[in-house]
Amino acid sequence: MESNGRACAEPGCPEPGEFRAPPLEGASTGGPPAFRWMCLDHVRAFNARYNFFDGMTAEEIHHAQRPLAGWEAETRAFARGHGGGQGPRWADFSDPLDAIAARYRREPAADRPDGKPLSGEDRANLKLLGLGADADRSALRKRYSELVRRYHPDRNGGDRSHESQLQKVIAAYQALRGAPAFA
Repeated sequence: MESNGRACAEPGCPEPGEFRAPPLEGASTGGPPAFRWMCLDHVRAFNARYNFFDGMTAEEIHHAQRPLAGWEAETRAFARGHGGGQGPRWADFSDPLDAIAARYRREPAADRPDGKPLSGEDRANLKLLGLGADADRSALRKRYSELVRRYHPDRNGGDRSHESQLQKVIAAYQALRGAPAFA
């Protein structure tokens, strides 16, 4: 680490102050605390003699060591309608590597004229129904009707050998009917 020109806060130490330590007790400026900067040897010595519980009564120590100590304060709800104001917006976050935005970016689907996206499951269901990715809602209904007529036992003289295929067709149609691309 670079010391940025700071000297060790320990009197008489010529080493650069590279490590941050809390300010002296009672040294309040009214704003954020002005940290002390120390060299490695002096910050190690400071940490070795530091005692969080110094000056506390036994009851205060017991209260601070409870399993839920510090968790009593309520936090602001991020969901709307739960009080505490509106939650954070995505624009409030820095995303220099485009890690968040790339995952949630909605780019129009190149193989659909309406630009609506198709998931992998949607594509598999379209393939099962024998439709292309550019199919619309009316083509979906028409193909579903054709396949139900083909595989239904009532249309095949009671032959139930195609019943599993019929169930797959019905499940695929139901899934596609609720998909964003066909809404």
